[in-house]
Amino acid sequence: MDLIEKKVRFSPIAYTRYLRGLKKSHSMFREGDILENLAVKSWRIAPGNTTISPKAFFLDGQLERVTGTAYTDDPFKAMNGGFEVEHQETRAYKLKEIWMINGFIYKGLHNFRLHPTFQLSHKMNYLPRIVMNTEVDNAAIYSTSEGNQYFGLWLTDDCANYALAATEGTPVTSDIIPYSHMTEYESFLEMNPFRTNAAFLKNAIFFDDNWGNNESKHLRFAANRTKLLTRFPGTSHPGVFILRRNSGISRVMLNEIEIAEKLHEKYSFKIVDVTQNTASEILSACAGAKVLIGIEGSHLFHGLMMLEAGSSVLVLQPPTRFSAVIKNTTDMENINYSFVVGIQKEENFYIDLEEVERTLELLPV
Repeated sequence: MDLIEKKVRFSPIAYTRYLRGLKKSHSMFREGDILENLAVKSWRIAPGNTTISPKAFFLDGQLERVTGTAYTDDPFKAMNGGFEVEHQETRAYKLKEIWMINGFIYKGLHNFRLHPTFQLSHKMNYLPRIVMNTEVDNAAIYSTSEGNQYFGLWLTDDCANYALAATEGTPVTSDIIPYSHMTEYESFLEMNPFRTNAAFLKNAIFFDDNWGNNESKHLRFAANRTKLLTRFPGTSHPGVFILRRNSGISRVMLNEIEIAEKLHEKYSFKIVDVTQNTASEILSACAGAKVLIGIEGSHLFHGLMMLEAGSSVLVLQPPTRFSAVIKNTTDMENINYSFVVGIQKEENFYIDLEEVERTLELLPV
């Protein structure tokens, strides 16, 4: 590691004045133009490419139930597919003389957040350490605010970008752990970043692909899957239902456990619970699954990390929060995507078991 134990004196008062003059805070991805303007050097790591979005598997009348969406502009277009998707190239940007404090990156009058603000210490933001003991000569920043807010994006994007960071310099991230399963995955995927909430980065490399799932990201994602399958090998089995319960952003499915138990009794699906099981237990259950089922959300990415090409995902969608985000990953990995939209009941929703069974019949064997 290119770490230097060096005391860098810092003025909290001057820093507080500096914060007031900052331009708006940016996330780490989709900021290529800003990074380009701040960089002393930039280069292409991997080219972009174009793919055709495949049609999802679903019953007639499902999309008509949708009353609200999340990160999806047009559910009808996203689910019917047939359109071109342009995946941006992956680029690297080298910046000099960066401050990394409390989950924020500071360069000039620009700052980039590595975490959503609710995960950060407001006290440390305005009263940082007077002396910072760490200086990093060649840092490589791979984590993002979105990845630290949504577990699925951390697994898909941040963990895939770690391979780039390890190649280009010393992988650096904040010393804030937002997920209970994070440290297990870091061990499984051989990730050993330098964690700090207060450091001076002499040189820092940033990455950006505008969330594109280009061929390079597919290969890095697939390499991580291979590591997990090597550690947790499994024989083929009908499927796994991953219980969400009350984890993450609220989307309560009233009969979640009932549907899971029916699928277990009738089709021998395994059941795991992200609020109770370790990552090891979840991954062991997902290994070899032909079908992954669960409420739409980041917890399903435990299973997506283990599914091989040709397998299937059946997403149980809340009618008020329909999202196509998971389909971006299934398309990248040649996994069949299917869904059932729930039926609203007051603030929550429930799923019709018969519709689940009929949708399973649509999936390729």
